[in-house]
Amino acid sequence: MSKVTVVGAGNVGATCANVLAFNEVADEVVMLDIKEGISEGKAMDMMQTAQLLGFDTRLTGCTNDYSQTANSDVVVITSGIPRKPGMTREELLGVNAGIVKSVAEQILKYSPNAIIVCISNPMDTMTYLTLKALGLPKNRVIGMGGALDSSRFKYFLSQALGCNANEVEGFVIGGHGDTTMIPMARFATYKGMPVSNFLSAEKIDEVVKSTMVGGATLTKFLGTSAWYAPGAAGAFVVESIIHDQKKMIPCSVLLEGEYGEKDLCIGVPVILGKNGIEKIVELDLNEDEKAKFAASAQSVRGNVEALKSLNLV
Repeated sequence: MSKVTVVGAGNVGATCANVLAFNEVADEVVMLDIKEGISEGKAMDMMQTAQLLGFDTRLTGCTNDYSQTANSDVVVITSGIPRKPGMTREELLGVNAGIVKSVAEQILKYSPNAIIVCISNPMDTMTYLTLKALGLPKNRVIGMGGALDSSRFKYFLSQALGCNANEVEGFVIGGHGDTTMIPMARFATYKGMPVSNFLSAEKIDEVVKSTMVGGATLTKFLGTSAWYAPGAAGAFVVESIIHDQKKMIPCSVLLEGEYGEKDLCIGVPVILGKNGIEKIVELDLNEDEKAKFAASAQSVRGNVEALKSLNLV
């Protein structure tokens, strides 16, 4: 029997739980939220689609009762608040770090062997905080960002190519942010052939830029952060772990010398299986890509230093 908990029943968390249930990724999915009735109501609503959509996963909701999450194989953390007008990065970091740290400690109390998937923002920093605060081995704490950014990259590539998105391969490394992510155009393919065979350098550059502002573009349209793709990306990561799929997915993980970086969680391709991170895949980057990755790492490191200055790690 496999069990997944999703902490936070907002748009992203609820979408993640819904995708997990619909795709029958686990036998049981638990949604937990701090707000009374939200996770219970959303879980009941989703379960009322089971006979319509034909899934057998059991989905339940609870309000702040971590005992309901006991013995989870994987826990997805989406908790946190969005940045409010006038709020500094450090203030947001301080609030969300406190929330995520408290959630992670409660989770571990009831599921000491769980693999943790972080979606909370700033995602790379929250992944690092969870890892350091709990003292877990690095294979058990994973930031989801690269899976989402890569999906957006493949969407924009398919739009430019006018093709089926499932026939495009592409991935994004680096920090999960508009200025820190690195869409790896050199490795992008359409049916196994380089996209440069089909698209001009200018068009590829346009795709890369669209990917980098993908989240901000949706925020302008929606007036809030996106949730369908982020929730599905979280479920995609969970599925590779629960079903031991050994998929290569870019995720935020602790580097210990790989890519020339140490003591930092940032997006790189990894193999995900039943043990969480089973291998970090080191790419042979060219000089331009190395420079971009170093700059991205430096930016992410600024948030880590802020965590340390707040005595959170």
